[in-house]
Amino acid sequence: MTELKTRQHGGDVFEFIHSFADTEQKRQDSLELVQLMQEATGHPPKMWGPTMIGFGQYHYKSDRSRQEGDWPLVGFSPRKAAISLYVYTGYPEHEHLLEGLGKYKMGKACIYVKKLADIDAEVLKRLMHATIDFLNEKYGVYEPVE
Repeated sequence: MTELKTRQHGGDVFEFIHSFADTEQKRQDSLELVQLMQEATGHPPKMWGPTMIGFGQYHYKSDRSRQEGDWPLVGFSPRKAAISLYVYTGYPEHEHLLEGLGKYKMGKACIYVKKLADIDAEVLKRLMHATIDFLNEKYGVYEPVE
């Protein structure tokens, strides 16, 4: 079984934002996302891998393979092309949660936005809460021993 490369570590989230986000707009959007996601999860921001900021975590076991590991409840990365939002399950039965979100592109379960102003923050909050509820029901949210 291959080990996940994206793991939580002790990197400084705010230092990462200021050094990695390539525009002032992306830095401001990132700081706003930190606040939104921290409020939605009740968890502080943590670095996951070299470029992802995550909030809370759960332990999953894949339904299709033997892979398992820890993953943030929600998260984001201020990448060069767009901000990647990890706030969506990707399940077809959750597609209705995307209605009214605004201007975005979709990956498998990742949402890409050019800037935060392109999406509706209230819809984003509902999406995060529904995703967190789903993950908690499916996997159970836990606090790791630090």
